[in-house]
Amino acid sequence: MSDVQPKRDVVVLDYGSGNVRSATRALEKVGANVTLTADREAAAEADGLVVPGVGAFAACMAGLRAVRGHEVVGRRLAGGRPVLGICVGMQILFERGVEHGVESEGMGEWPGTVEQLQAHPLPHMGWNTVDVPAGSVLFDGVEKDRFYFVHSYGVRRWVMPPPERLKAPLVTTCTHDGDSFVAAVENGPLSATQFHPEKSGDAGLHLLENWVRSL
Repeated sequence: MSDVQPKRDVVVLDYGSGNVRSATRALEKVGANVTLTADREAAAEADGLVVPGVGAFAACMAGLRAVRGHEVVGRRLAGGRPVLGICVGMQILFERGVEHGVESEGMGEWPGTVEQLQAHPLPHMGWNTVDVPAGSVLFDGVEKDRFYFVHSYGVRRWVMPPPERLKAPLVTTCTHDGDSFVAAVENGPLSATQFHPEKSGDAGLHLLENWVRSL
């Protein structure tokens, strides 16, 4: 991948969730100046903020609230500052998550519920293709549409229009065993992927480079 010019400062929010090191290395590889930190001021002031996440919805939300990361995300979006969520870092941007019958509140930046996929086998793990809408910035020039997923839960229905302060979303979808779910969303300054771009080879690096260049 080519260097990003000028280089952009990106914070990967360190709030106790996984995949932070691989996300950091991938962003550095595409030319960003990357800081891994839970410092709210650094996260608020960076050109771009990445919110990673693996594991349970409720645990990720608890970790995010512990460092007041939800406040940073809201503050950035109110000012039109870019945020990228990855995997459970995407899921917690929605209104709620339901796991094992227990409902947890998300950040509510997008409407919708994260629920167990109606598919077999679970988890949905490995490479899968995605259906990208026209006009996507994240997927611009990405030659291969196969990305790496590891999850059992997702947003299976986009149920309402997005909040008025954000532009109309571009929603990328994926299908596993006949069950369709949201694979990525581009919504003004807020973008997210259910798959792991940092584990998706050249296609994932290209997507991350597109995001960094858009900052």
